[in-house]
Amino acid sequence: MMVITFRTVDIRYIGAMIGQIPRQDIGGDLLGPDDPPAVTIVNRDGGAPAVLLCDHASNRIPAALDQLGLDEAARSRHIAWDIGAAEVTRHLASQLDAPALFSGYSRLVVDCNRSLDDPTAMRQISDGTIVPGNRGLDANARTARAEACYWPYHMAVTETIERIATRGIVPAIISIHTCTPVIKGFERPWHIGVLSNADRRMADLLIAELLHDSALCIGDNEPYSGLDPHGYSIETHALPAGRPNVLLEIRQDLVDTQHGAQHWAVLVGAALHSVMAEPEITQVIGADVRAAS
Repeated sequence: MMVITFRTVDIRYIGAMIGQIPRQDIGGDLLGPDDPPAVTIVNRDGGAPAVLLCDHASNRIPAALDQLGLDEAARSRHIAWDIGAAEVTRHLASQLDAPALFSGYSRLVVDCNRSLDDPTAMRQISDGTIVPGNRGLDANARTARAEACYWPYHMAVTETIERIATRGIVPAIISIHTCTPVIKGFERPWHIGVLSNADRRMADLLIAELLHDSALCIGDNEPYSGLDPHGYSIETHALPAGRPNVLLEIRQDLVDTQHGAQHWAVLVGAALHSVMAEPEITQVIGADVRAAS
């Protein structure tokens, strides 16, 4: 059984979730009374054998960080969040009847899909944009961000998975991301990317379902690869325990409106519903595949 340990502040966060501790007391002085929570859980008691994750749901920045020195235009770009991902995830939570967890702060504050020792966890420059508020961060500043905005999200993910597991269910971990249509001058042809590591159970089935629509261009481990070691959420909450998993990268220009987000949630949700009906998706993968991951 995989055990993840957390700092004392994370135990206090659970207290805040059930109303025993004022939320603004979490994370020291970083989060103020008007700042949003570090994690939002939608459809907490959903009955589906799945957990939806949205690591880059928000572009919010704690007031104490003074917008990281960025103007509104920069904070609205993909460097700050995954545009459209939260809306798609909300629709999927309803369509699949699955719990969904949303990070509360911009990936520029701290990237919830990176290990904290990854140099891109708190980027000083992103896609050519300098992030003034991330320059020269000392250990205390990094720890404050992690305790306020990072660990509460991952603690809530762990709690949700473990709660579902008590019902004798192996939950599939489904991570929803979006990507830019163009990167460094390259026009990405894929409408959606399906990413996986050595455990390809969900990826192979999902790609097969999506291919029923001949108009779709589907990336298999594109535009990024699930074999890339830089991610954190799937690598922490799914792979070590052998849980079925998949990470989706939907092109942002397809989901940057309410209509687009809903359309893609319906399309992806129907495919995922079929995938999760397969018996192999209710099982823990063997140790040999876990080791390869």
